[in-house]
Amino acid sequence: MTSVPNLPLLIEPEQLQPILADPAVLIVDLSDTASYGAGHIPGAVHLDYSDLVRAEPPAMGLMPSEAHLSEVFSRLGLKPDQAVVAYDEEGNGRASRLLWTLAVLGHDRVSLLNGGIHAWDAAGGSLEAPFRHPPRSDYRARFANPAAVADRDYILARLGQPDLALLDTRTPGEFTGQDQRAARGGHIPGAVNLNWTDAMDPQRQWRLQPDPVLRTMLEKRDVTPDQEVIVYCQTHHRSAHTYWVLRHLGYPRVRGYPGAWSEWGNDPRLPIET
Repeated sequence: MTSVPNLPLLIEPEQLQPILADPAVLIVDLSDTASYGAGHIPGAVHLDYSDLVRAEPPAMGLMPSEAHLSEVFSRLGLKPDQAVVAYDEEGNGRASRLLWTLAVLGHDRVSLLNGGIHAWDAAGGSLEAPFRHPPRSDYRARFANPAAVADRDYILARLGQPDLALLDTRTPGEFTGQDQRAARGGHIPGAVNLNWTDAMDPQRQWRLQPDPVLRTMLEKRDVTPDQEVIVYCQTHHRSAHTYWVLRHLGYPRVRGYPGAWSEWGNDPRLPIET
């Protein structure tokens, strides 16, 4: 295998184009199966989003087991020393959940394609249609980076501490409880709201907003790089995207809460605010 290129966390179509055939890079498409079959980035392999989440109702977005992830990534043909570039067709939430999962496994060479397949199209990138079946690898998934994860007990123990920021990436209606998607509406006490789509520019194929705009959004909510930031939504799909926004901006301590509101909002023992 050739040496693995040093890719940025956020990669542009023009940066991806020259390395499409590099065996040290695995491109993963998390679009729905029909969209992938209609046309995907040359060389990209398909991953179904359902392979990345485990449901224990009412919590619907939990992290799967190491054994399950080992099978999923072996089926993709992923090797431990490969760089992974991920994208999808719906705002990169699914792609971000893949990259967050890899971060938890300590697989650090990961990149998000800014704007996903729509930005690739707009940049004149070529597409192919055949469904790719990569040769199987022997990937051993291990939860090597627990600092990327927050669970219910961790959040409870940290509530109210001044160096903690809780960032709720759902819609304002979900945040206030007007749009109730669990037994209880509202948010985790002390959380601030940033709808995940506000970080994207719809005029530029849903690429991220410019860095100064993103920093201003966060600073207005008192979410600063000196804090530990925990992001959550309903199932850690939308908030996985915000996790990568923060990582891209250089926030050093960021955790995703996979239990999310589907767990917290359905547990009457846990405190809430509206």
